[in-house]
Amino acid sequence: MYRHFPTREALIEAAYRSELARLCAGVPELIQTLPADVALRTWMDRFIDYLATKRGMAEALRRVIASGGNPFAETRESLLEAIDGLLKAGAARGELRGDVDPADVMFGISGVSLVAGEPEQRHQAGRLLDLLLDGLRYSRAGRTPASTDGQVSSR
Repeated sequence: MYRHFPTREALIEAAYRSELARLCAGVPELIQTLPADVALRTWMDRFIDYLATKRGMAEALRRVIASGGNPFAETRESLLEAIDGLLKAGAARGELRGDVDPADVMFGISGVSLVAGEPEQRHQAGRLLDLLLDGLRYSRAGRTPASTDGQVSSR
């Protein structure tokens, strides 16, 4: 593998970017083949796996950064676009709320990965992702929009 990359760090950066691209590229197929909530939940599991891989590569990624690379340059934008696509598809189908900021979902999944991202805690991670997804589902009965100050408005 090293023959195809000028340095070990370049190989690590390419592997990291490849995982990110694979994660985000899977969104259209999920949207086309699954109900919106199932597509989002499936993607959430994939995101947790991606974050676990990233944690496993932490030292190697630090070396990439120290050598002048920036493996995270497009990460946030790519993830937000992927989540936004899933949320919009769900809102269009009336299955997911249309008032959700993709960054909030990204931070929610990231938080789950920090709390329960270890392999032996996958069951807990799954339960937490289910709770997050339940909050994203559309319900005619009493969704209250958030006010501009971040507080939920009263009914």
